Amino acid sequence: MLRILTYHRVTEPGSDPGNPSVLSATPAGFARQVAYLATHYAVISLQDVLHAVSRRRRLPRRAVLITFDDAYRDFAEVAWPILRGHRLPVTLFVPTAFPGAPEMFWWDRLYAAIGYTARVSPVDTPLGRLGLETAEERVATIRRIQQYVKTLPHAEAMTLVDRLCQQCGGPRVDAPKALSWDELRELASQGVTLASHTRTHPLLTRVPLDQVRAEIRDSLQDLRREIGSVLPIAAYPGGAYDRAVLQVLQEEGIKLAFTTEDGVNDPLAADPLRLRRTGITLRTSQAVFRLRLQPWIAQLDRWRHRRSAMRTV
Repeated sequence: MLRILTYHRVTEPGSDPGNPSVLSATPAGFARQVAYLATHYAVISLQDVLHAVSRRRRLPRRAVLITFDDAYRDFAEVAWPILRGHRLPVTLFVPTAFPGAPEMFWWDRLYAAIGYTARVSPVDTPLGRLGLETAEERVATIRRIQQYVKTLPHAEAMTLVDRLCQQCGGPRVDAPKALSWDELRELASQGVTLASHTRTHPLLTRVPLDQVRAEIRDSLQDLRREIGSVLPIAAYPGGAYDRAVLQVLQEEGIKLAFTTEDGVNDPLAADPLRLRRTGITLRTSQAVFRLRLQPWIAQLDRWRHRRSAMRTV
């Protein structure tokens, strides 16, 4: 069985104005997790997974793939030196419109605008007027808006984010950005596998199918142009996909695609375009980390998420 771990950022909470919802671990916590993996598991490369899944071959016992989404700068500054010190392979999924660009990811831009605004009067939103007076109100406002944004068509969602940022006069501070292409090339030369996370990171179920195709095709072209070669592999932004999206990926020659659904994968039977991953967050203590690597915990997670989804309907 294959366990696939998902990380986003590795940094100290509050070290920058980035959205804390994408913090996966502190540097010290990540170092403990990596040391445990290096000692107790067979950490394999993306190429190993592609070979095993496409040819229905078995992987080593206790096989683990480590993945990072979004290509934040702290991957190179913090996470990669730790992984490299243990000689462990890793895959970095890159949304290719962001390297070298001044734009921040929308969730970081929203957090920086609302969380650090000088405004204290409520902000007008499609959900009504939401409070900004206290830190607790701002956190609640950001959380509600983030959840709502993900329900909208992508273009409409980004228009709303722009409008709310303007209302709050921000962002007034710089949130973290993606690595540059020069930095990504250096990482690739050191052994990091780079793969597609689309171009502009839309939820693929919230854009027209022709845009889905362009997001996949253009991101692969970007990686090929900048890095020199690219595997036919992608990760779904936000884990969003449906049957139509799967069909587009098949037509574009994608051989493996990674979801955010909890669980482990059997290379002999898994759907290669719906590989499951285990998301790591700041709440993942070392004890919980060890447990989450167990197959029975992955099954429990899926049951818990289904129950949670039913309660919100």
